Amino acid sequence: MNKSVKLGIQGRPDVPPRLFDLIPRYVEKYGYKDCLFAGKVDRKWVKYNGQKFYEMTNAISHGLLKIGVKRGDRIALIATNCPEWNMIDMAIQQVGAICIPIYPTISHADYEYIFNHSEASLIFVINKHLYNKVSDIITATPSIKDTYLIRAAEGLKSLQDLINLGEENKDEETLEARKAEVKNEDIATIIYTSGTMGNPKGVMLTHRNILSVVEYLCPLYPINETHDTISYLPLSHIYERAVQYCHIYLGCSTYYVENLGAIIDTMAEIKPHHFSSVPRLIEKVYHTIVRKGQKLTGIKKGIFFWALRLAERYDETKRHNGWFYRQKLKIADKLVYSKWREVFGGNLKLIISGGAAIQPRLTKIFTAIGIQLSEGYGLTETSPVIASNSLTLGKLKSGTVGVVMDNQEVMIAESGEILVKGPNVMLGYYKDEEKTREAIDENGYFHTGDKGCFDEDGLLKITGRIKEIFKTSMGKYVSPVLIENKIKESPFIGEMLVIGEGQKFAAALIYPNFEHLKSWCNIKGIPYTTDEEMIQSKEVLMRYRKEIDKYNETLGDYEQVKKFELIAKEWTIESGEMTASLKPRRSKIMKNYADLVDKIYSE
Repeated sequence: MNKSVKLGIQGRPDVPPRLFDLIPRYVEKYGYKDCLFAGKVDRKWVKYNGQKFYEMTNAISHGLLKIGVKRGDRIALIATNCPEWNMIDMAIQQVGAICIPIYPTISHADYEYIFNHSEASLIFVINKHLYNKVSDIITATPSIKDTYLIRAAEGLKSLQDLINLGEENKDEETLEARKAEVKNEDIATIIYTSGTMGNPKGVMLTHRNILSVVEYLCPLYPINETHDTISYLPLSHIYERAVQYCHIYLGCSTYYVENLGAIIDTMAEIKPHHFSSVPRLIEKVYHTIVRKGQKLTGIKKGIFFWALRLAERYDETKRHNGWFYRQKLKIADKLVYSKWREVFGGNLKLIISGGAAIQPRLTKIFTAIGIQLSEGYGLTETSPVIASNSLTLGKLKSGTVGVVMDNQEVMIAESGEILVKGPNVMLGYYKDEEKTREAIDENGYFHTGDKGCFDEDGLLKITGRIKEIFKTSMGKYVSPVLIENKIKESPFIGEMLVIGEGQKFAAALIYPNFEHLKSWCNIKGIPYTTDEEMIQSKEVLMRYRKEIDKYNETLGDYEQVKKFELIAKEWTIESGEMTASLKPRRSKIMKNYADLVDKIYSE
């Protein structure tokens, strides 16, 4: 069994004991700044400085006390990202209650399960549209006493009503007494995981769990109070939520993106210095840049793709970037890369990627053009960070998730499974001692379900999922995630799912990158009609066969994708085919496309 090596990283000694203590600390250290959080209301930015944010958070807490919220009460928060989300989160914590964040687009059945399982007493909802979606469940849930809308609507109580109530009934003595009762080891939040099968599990995370990540993650990156950042990942997921706690600690200004479609415009407007992301968005932005290159002609097109090939050869460890290569890189930067950076606003130096594995090729390209793409790893149950590539330490390598944080111990079991022990590991699953015992062994190690290893530099590599590895009828074990990540390097591929459990060979369901496909059809003089018709086109199918065969050459015979089917409908969170962290739900997709799976293996 291999274990992680301690690097001697010093944690931040001034990280406070409770999450809500981050706000008065921010006011004291960074009170001069005009923006802690900002969000758009009616297409205009509304900024909150530290003092205003703190005052509104306290007003919400006073309101919660007035309506009788007790220590340990569970309060659900269903909203898209906005500054009020953070206020409500902190206000709930200050009175000793527990925040239950819920992703807005989960299924009706999951809403019903979470409301009842958590026995939520109060619900905050972003707007009336979403309230109408869940109003019947709220009415039928006996524990729910009241609902407040963040965006006011006639006939319903609003967050502003609660703020007004709190301001009219301030009780500083009681609020301070409640705060004093909250301890470092108390539950701060219960996050219901969007698992790929069965009912969601309620992950109980304490103030200590999350703050242990803040303490040891912040030193890994050169981020400070001068940084503006954008946020688009859901705060209901621990990844982005923990990032925001780090930003409060570091003094950053965070601007929430209205919707994913507005992210490029927001970057051009805000000019962020860094942001956190998932691979899917990074891949889309990359393909957008490549499509622009394909539209060029003559020498401009030649220079564009020369620069792209040069970036693909970049060694982010800098061991093999010789003098001649560096000179060419400077020329490429002046002619091409500087224009690519303008897509991100011009100030961007760092993208932190998590939630899923990112293609090593993208890490090389982005780092070469001057935007460090740094991959990390973790789970909801680990608050969430276990490891991360680090700019500060110079520990960077594509294909790895970096160094294990020094306050944790990671061990690779004989089965290859990654086990972790440390202050970041959850308290357990809410109301489920059996699953908690299955997840955390008698020695205190959490079993991640991921396979991995340490490379020669001591950096952690993820090699697959224990449960997602399948066995063909020929007795060969296949890791679908590794194959998917390899083939998704192709600009023709949007998403794909490798299948083959109990079958003679591996196959795939593929959602094409239709923008790239349209560009290719235009170049080849193939009339483009509809997505549905084009995936039946003989020319298109032959092109995809050629593309798959190219990547098959890099795989073992038993791993090669022998057959595939193209699909025209994108997998989404709303359809239940993607998790909130944008991972495919294999069982759901297999069920929804059972006819195509049968077609693949019946021929």
